[in-house]
Amino acid sequence: MAKKDTMSGSHGKVTAQPRLHQKAREIQAYGTVSFLLPLELEEPVRLEMTEHLNQLLADTITLRDLYKKSHWQVAGPTFYQLHLLFDKHYGEQNELVDTIAERIQILGGVSLAMAADVAETTQIERPPRGREEVPVQLSRLLDAHQVIIRLCRTLARRASMLGDDGTNDLVVSDVLRTNELQVWFLSEHLVNVPLVTAAEPGAAA
Repeated sequence: MAKKDTMSGSHGKVTAQPRLHQKAREIQAYGTVSFLLPLELEEPVRLEMTEHLNQLLADTITLRDLYKKSHWQVAGPTFYQLHLLFDKHYGEQNELVDTIAERIQILGGVSLAMAADVAETTQIERPPRGREEVPVQLSRLLDAHQVIIRLCRTLARRASMLGDDGTNDLVVSDVLRTNELQVWFLSEHLVNVPLVTAAEPGAAA
């Protein structure tokens, strides 16, 4: 007797009708890791690392989106330069989002993905919906970077201590160094130097 085709319709005929509105249980709960993976990292280590990485992911997504908000809403004489800079930094943070999320999955965890979950998790202060002055935008971005850099330094040391060299390398080589470089670019825009005429020698700052 021929085996029934599981992709057939109710009468055993092949149909092009999509199977809509399907629902089922989750195949893995958030906050867990796959039980057995040949990574030479024990389950408790992977659980701890994925928890910290999800915090880093939530903060990185928030910073990424803060850059896009700033890119859209920046105003003033430096509009063009900052418009381009903010978008460049957005793209770099977007790459980090993918890298961090993939590391969580590699360790057998479940990465945060939805905006509501990110908003509940991030440590970065929520900005207003409206437009802000450039110095405020820059300061807000620098504060967000500081949150991430602080977490990176703590996480890198912890990952190294637990023998998770892959996470340590990702945090230091990718996330930390990218954020440090972006901090430099932002900070230089907050240096109060004359635009046309140099300050007189010996003049007060």
